[in-house]
Amino acid sequence: MSPNVVVIDDEILIRKSLSRVLKARGYRVETAATGSAGVELVERIRPQVAILDMRLPDTDGLSVLRKVKAAVADTQVIVITAFGDVDSAVEAMKLGAADFVRKPYELDEITLAVDSAAQAFARENELEAFKRTALDRVLGDEIIGESPPMLELRELLAKVAASEATTVLIEGESGTGKELVARALHYRSERADYPQVEVNCSQFQEALLDNELFGHEKGAFTDAREVKKGLVELCDRGTLFLDEVGDMPLGTQAMLLRFIDQRQFKRVGGTENIRVDLRLVAATNKRLADEVERGRFREDLYYRLKVVTITLPPLRERSDDILLLARHFLQEFSRKFKKDFDSISPEAAEALARYAWPGNVRQLKNLIERIVLLEDGALLDAEHLPPEILGAVQGAATGAAATSMSLAKIEERHIRQIMRMTDGNKSRAARILGISRPTLIEKLKRMGAELEAARDRA
Repeated sequence: MSPNVVVIDDEILIRKSLSRVLKARGYRVETAATGSAGVELVERIRPQVAILDMRLPDTDGLSVLRKVKAAVADTQVIVITAFGDVDSAVEAMKLGAADFVRKPYELDEITLAVDSAAQAFARENELEAFKRTALDRVLGDEIIGESPPMLELRELLAKVAASEATTVLIEGESGTGKELVARALHYRSERADYPQVEVNCSQFQEALLDNELFGHEKGAFTDAREVKKGLVELCDRGTLFLDEVGDMPLGTQAMLLRFIDQRQFKRVGGTENIRVDLRLVAATNKRLADEVERGRFREDLYYRLKVVTITLPPLRERSDDILLLARHFLQEFSRKFKKDFDSISPEAAEALARYAWPGNVRQLKNLIERIVLLEDGALLDAEHLPPEILGAVQGAATGAAATSMSLAKIEERHIRQIMRMTDGNKSRAARILGISRPTLIEKLKRMGAELEAARDRA
């Protein structure tokens, strides 16, 4: 569709000549002889480009410019100024004009300015469309679910994202989608045009994490040859996402607490206070209240973080969403790997729906990806599923294993399976499980201790 142009000028010869030339270039042109008529025309047509003479019989051009930008903010306005009237041109640019042309001018000069403004309008709208698509993906395709817990989560997400809350805590088991929720909070907020920075607290030792978050001054330590800005400073006006905050060292917790209280910090080795404005989103798969009791997490920091808390339900508590998610992942990976899978057999669907999913959505996604990658055909059938998932149906039929097995045992069996699949590689296994390597090692130690205790009792 051809771009719309509105010409606002009190001289009829100028209106006619501009209309003729621009129509010949493929534009649709409407004209107005007064400022008030021009504003009404802009509000009705919502043009891509407006040409505005700064001297009008009923009002001044700057007033019209303000009204046009208030009515249709993305309209590109080209102002026509008298020769030597620099002040008006400068003020017009400050108010949002895209360009200005001085009288007397050549028609070629105007048409070039209109072409440039129309292209700028198209680029800006493409960017907005991309942002909307990205947001739809974050909130639509990835955060999937129609069960009551997920409907409540979506409603809470919308409220928190639109609020002025500067500190948010996301709780949930591994694999429930804490990273997706953090990303959704960012893109639904007014901070979406600024950076979102993600830090996994379990991947750094204390000194390295301090440096990563807050940066350092030149000479702060032996290898500090220049100033380094930390991630807190780099995401000013945006969102800082601290994943696995429960694994943050106590020393860094103290620095983070001071930052939350004061909204300013010092670089490592520095004396100057640096103030930033950001939203802090922290996520954990641990119960921080338990970590506080064990002395591994500061109580004062815990209460600062939990001002606004979002708790993600495990997949076993939203069983209505299991097949919805499975079909979504089936379509996604069929496209990705150029396979033909498009449906799930009743037997496979029953097995998927009955399984407890200790690894939550991440475990389900990994399973579907593996099946689509390794198998062929259009139907995901029961024969494609691993024994422990098929066993959930058999256990349900006999009223035994699936109902009597504790969640701890289900998790232990899942961890053992992943360890076998990765040939004992703890780093790979931790990535698949969605937990940190130290957390995995801790779980393996506990599993080993329980096995020894069972042998002693025997």
